[in-house]
Amino acid sequence: MKENAKSTRLGWKIWFSAIVFGLVGQIAWVVENMYFATFAQDIYTNSGNRDMAYVVTTLMVIFSAITATVTTIFAGGLCDKLGKRKVFVSYGYIAWGLTIMLFAAIPMRADSHTLGLLGFLLVLFDCIMTFAGSTAYDAAFNTWTTDVTDDTNRGKVNTILSVLPVFATVIVFIGLGSLYKPTNESNWLFFIVLGIIPIVAGILAIFMMKDSSHIVKNQNPDFLKETFYGFRKQVIKDNRMLYVCLATSCILGISQQTFFSYLINFVQNTLELGDNFVVPLAVVIIGAAVFTGVMGVLFDKLGRKHFYLPLLTVIVACTLIVYLMEFMPKAAWLPVLYVAGIFMLGSILSLSAALMASFQDYIPTGTEGRFQGVRMCFNVLLPMIIGPLITLIIGLSDVDTSAAGFTPPFKIFLAASIVAVLAFLPLYFVRKDSDRLRLTLSEKRENAAAKTAQTEESAEITEE
Repeated sequence: MKENAKSTRLGWKIWFSAIVFGLVGQIAWVVENMYFATFAQDIYTNSGNRDMAYVVTTLMVIFSAITATVTTIFAGGLCDKLGKRKVFVSYGYIAWGLTIMLFAAIPMRADSHTLGLLGFLLVLFDCIMTFAGSTAYDAAFNTWTTDVTDDTNRGKVNTILSVLPVFATVIVFIGLGSLYKPTNESNWLFFIVLGIIPIVAGILAIFMMKDSSHIVKNQNPDFLKETFYGFRKQVIKDNRMLYVCLATSCILGISQQTFFSYLINFVQNTLELGDNFVVPLAVVIIGAAVFTGVMGVLFDKLGRKHFYLPLLTVIVACTLIVYLMEFMPKAAWLPVLYVAGIFMLGSILSLSAALMASFQDYIPTGTEGRFQGVRMCFNVLLPMIIGPLITLIIGLSDVDTSAAGFTPPFKIFLAASIVAVLAFLPLYFVRKDSDRLRLTLSEKRENAAAKTAQTEESAEITEE
C-alpha cells in the first residue's frame, strides 16, 4: 500500500504560530534541560562538591519530570473540558518567562552552610518553572498542534518542530551564551534576558494564535475521571498500538536522558574544548538540523515507516562511537564528534518526530488534550527518572576529582547505546502496524469529506 497521501494545506498563521511559539517554547526548555543542569553542576563544582553535582542534577530532572507529567495530565484534561488552547499558551508563556527569572536570585557558589539550601531552591524553582512551561507547551501547545494538523501533514509539521530544539540551542549558546560564565559570582542577567523571551511570545500569542474550529469539547461532567481517561484499562486495551508507539519513544527518551543533561560539560570539559566548545557544538547542532529537515521531506515522500529501523540503528551505532572516543587519540576527537554527533542527534530528532506524528495519528478524536498526560508519562516522566539515575550510578563511581571542571564520563554514551537497542522490539510493531493505521485514517478522511459534502448539499436544498 502507498503510505503517503496528498498533504492538507496549512495557512500561514498556523505555520507562524507553530514555528514561533514552538521555537520560543524550545528555547525555554533548552534552558531547563541543559543550562539549569549545567548551572547546578557549575555551582557545586565551584564549591568543591562534585559528587553533589550528580545528586542535585538527578533530583532536578526527576522532580521536574514528575511536575511536568502531573501538570500536563490535569492541564490537558482542562484543555479538552473547556475546548480552549490559546488562552493556556498565551498566558502560560508569560508566566513561564517570569518563573525563569527566579534563577537570577541564585549565586554561583555555596559555602558549607548553604549547600543544602541552594540545592532545595534549584529543585523548587525548576519545578515552579516546569509547572508554567508544561501547562503552556506540553499540554496546550501540543494539543493545539494535534488539532490543526492531520495524518497527511503531521510528519512535516512534527519534523519541523523536532528541529526547533536544535535552533533553540544555537540561539541560546551563540546568541545568549556569552551572558553565562561558570566563574561569575552571579548569572542573573542571563536568566532575566531568557525570561523576557517567552513573555514577549505570550503577548504575541494573544493576537496571533487561533484555536481550531474543529475542537470537540469533553462534555462529561466528571472532570477528575476524564482527566485520567488515558490511564483506564479499557482505553489502553482499545488503543494498544498508541501505547506501543509511546513505549518506543520512552526507551528512546531514556537513552537520550543518560547524556543530555551533561552534554555541555561533556563537550567543554571531558573533550577538553574549554571555551572553544561553542563552534563545534553549533556545527553538530546545525548539521543535525539539516539531517532532520531532509528526513522530514523523505517522511512525506516515501512514508515514515521505511525510516524507523534505520534511524534507530544509526542512534545505537553513533552513541557507541562517542563512547569509543575514550580509546581514540585526542587528535581524532573533534572530527569524530562532528560526524557521530551530527548523525546521532539528527537521528534522535528525526525518529522522535516520526513517533510523535504516529502517536498523534493514533489519538481518538476529542481526546487530544487528555492523551498529552499519557504522552508525558512515557516521553518525560519515565525517561527523566530512569536516564539520570543510570548516569548517577555511573557518575558516582567515576568522579574525576583531578579535572579543572565537571567532567562527565564517556561511559554515559555506552549506557545510551545499550538502552537504545531495547527500542527495536516495540518499534518493529509500530512499523508493522503502519499500513493498517494509514488505511484507517484514509477511510476516516473520506467519510468526513463525504459527510461535509452531504451537509453542504442539504443546506443548498434548504435555501432553495
